[in-house]
Amino acid sequence: MEVKDSNGNILVAWDSIVIIKDLPVKGSKPIKRGTKVKNIRIYSDEEVEGKVDGTQMVLKTMFVKKA
Repeated sequence: MEVKDSNGNILVAWDSIVIIKDLPVKGSKPIKRGTKVKNIRIYSDEEVEGKVDGTQMVLKTMFVKKA
């Protein structure tokens, strides 16, 4: 399975990514643009999983770029 970020770069497990757009989160404050997420895991071909401010989240790859 090949997972690509918003720029077309291939993402692999344990990469670091950066959020490219402010993302709303239910029951919490939004994730701001420029937030860095380290040590991601591949969740599906369009989603990655990682810790954002201490909370485990699944993020769509269309909103991230490789750091």
